[in-house]
Amino acid sequence: MNKGSDAPVFILDRPQMGENIGAAARVMGNFGLTRLRLVAPRDGWPNETAITMAVGSPVLDTLEIFDTLDEAVADLSVTYATTARPRGMVKPVLTGREAMREARGHLGAGASVGILFGGERAGLPNEAIVRSNAILTLPVEPGFASLNLAMAVGVLAHEWRAGDPVPAEFRPLEDRASQEELTLMYEHFETELDRAGFFFPPEKTPLMIQNLRNIFARGGLTSQEVRTFRGAIKALTIGRGRHRVVRED
Repeated sequence: MNKGSDAPVFILDRPQMGENIGAAARVMGNFGLTRLRLVAPRDGWPNETAITMAVGSPVLDTLEIFDTLDEAVADLSVTYATTARPRGMVKPVLTGREAMREARGHLGAGASVGILFGGERAGLPNEAIVRSNAILTLPVEPGFASLNLAMAVGVLAHEWRAGDPVPAEFRPLEDRASQEELTLMYEHFETELDRAGFFFPPEKTPLMIQNLRNIFARGGLTSQEVRTFRGAIKALTIGRGRHRVVRED
């Protein structure tokens, strides 16, 4: 069995546009994928347009160039062929998410995995799909199914990382308000509303209070938000009875 790695290899077969190569390298780097192989790029390599478009992606540091697809996949034990067109073959067909989940299993077992992408003009040739273990397709609109090459790479790069946790810097602070804080806020708000004559007619007061509390309960307020809201209530009540002064120049 070939020695695996911790991530799949993305292979672009006969890509035509340097912009797509560079954009693919960039988005792969965004999602922590570093292994990109090019098969007979139309404009050769290095390609200044691709390098500019990649914006310093680390993928360019390990990029590999091959003359044929056979050479590019020779060391891989599992490959997925991307296509938006039915090819009339009896072969497993997976969505991007399913394929990436399955790929993790293969990689974990020590296999080497490759994701094959065809060139912009015609996609992958049938012989490339025949030799692949499964077809990988996306739930695109049938009447407009042709996806830009770099965009297709981006979608699958995202699917590769989709199961990872949210980055720590984006996780919400654990500052949820306690039930005691919420109850005190409710009572404060309801007291001032009652003073202002909001609860009318009196027999509807319990239902109105219930509705108001439900609004806040759905919000998942933090302690800071509760303090801010109570400060706003206080500011409004202190200002009760004051007249707005209109300045005339």
